Amino acid sequence: MGQRESRPWIVSDELWSLIEPLLPKPGPKLVEGRPRVPDRQALCGVLFVLHTGIQWEYLPQELGFGSGMTCWRRLAAWNEAGVWDELHLVLLKKLRAAKKLDWSRAVIDSPTSGRPGAVQSGPSPVDRARPGSKHHILTDGQGIPLAVSLTGGNRNDVTQLLPLLDRVPAVSGVVGRPRRRPDALLADRGYDHDKYRRLLWARGIRPVIARRGEEHGSGLGIFRYVVERTIAWLHGFRRLRIRWERRDDIHEAFLGLATCLITHRHVQRLC
Repeated sequence: MGQRESRPWIVSDELWSLIEPLLPKPGPKLVEGRPRVPDRQALCGVLFVLHTGIQWEYLPQELGFGSGMTCWRRLAAWNEAGVWDELHLVLLKKLRAAKKLDWSRAVIDSPTSGRPGAVQSGPSPVDRARPGSKHHILTDGQGIPLAVSLTGGNRNDVTQLLPLLDRVPAVSGVVGRPRRRPDALLADRGYDHDKYRRLLWARGIRPVIARRGEEHGSGLGIFRYVVERTIAWLHGFRRLRIRWERRDDIHEAFLGLATCLITHRHVQRLC
């Protein structure tokens, strides 16, 4: 336990047993040369960058990760293959099988992460129009991530409400139909729009959204804190605090991987 806490980029045997079957099989080497860096070591290098925020070119090769470019390429390939979406679903299934997912309500929020010049960037309306990116996050009633997405910082929160709901996978794990819809959705004033309340009702989801112009103290804070805690966990990964990647797929890959790591922490509590 102590080693994992001090070196969180080390992939445990239990986590690797979940990830390894999902990774695409490497193709044949076209040119003879150094042996291929094992996927597990490359993943440790990716996690090192995610946790520390270090630049790829400064990744310490003496730790056995391979080069920064090798780890970068693996991350891009795994993201393109949908590995993190598949892993997230595997973890959610485990939680639902153990009856640890709270579908009675979901909570949504959209913090901003700054990075000038990135693809999925735009002037942030809440930060003096500086460029940035937004992480849109939907959790269950306990703060377990159900879906995440990335947009430019100038995108209004409410426009991503339905797309984020659509990203929630169909989670099986118990007898009956897979589930992907919460009973209610909680949101702050940024999502205050009657059109979207009607659309939520049409999906069978009860909207619980604070209204603009009303005094604070709506009572939602006692339920909404779980998504704020999950955001704090996500931004505990230094690579997600500020967006350094110019390619949106690489930042999305980090976001998806971090989401899986947080979900995996909840799975570990089952043991």
